[in-house]
Order: sequence, then structure tokens, then C-alpha cells
Amino acid sequence: MMKLPKLTAVIEPGEDGWYVANCPELGIVSQGETPEHAEQMIKEAVELWLECADESRFVAGWTDAKLTLKNLK
Repeated sequence: MMKLPKLTAVIEPGEDGWYVANCPELGIVSQGETPEHAEQMIKEAVELWLECADESRFVAGWTDAKLTLKNLK
């Protein structure tokens, strides 16, 4: 199984009233109607990305992936 560093999810209000969730380490962006929905959507997007990811793109020795959520106001 692939090992990854701790991942960050930044959730902030978007211009359209929705919330934008960004995982800067992987370059993945998603959105949701609420901060909780955006969190759910970015977790799903990261999981799907990891299912398709090529393990050779990652540095050996990374620890298991965990999302750290930071809500910006």
C-alpha cells in the first residue's frame, strides 16, 4: 500500500456562495455547499485520486495519509 505524508485540506468561502476545498500537496480542488460538504467532497476526491495514482511519483518513507482541515475566515 502507498504511504503518504500528512495531507492538508484548506476550506474557504468561494465567490459563488459555495465553499472551496483545496489539497495543495496533491493539487486537488473540490467544493461543497457548506464547509462540512466541502470537507466530504475533498476527502472523496483525494481517495479517488489515490486509487489511480502511480506509486512511483511518491517519495519512499512517507507516512500514512491524513487530512488536516483548516477553515479560513
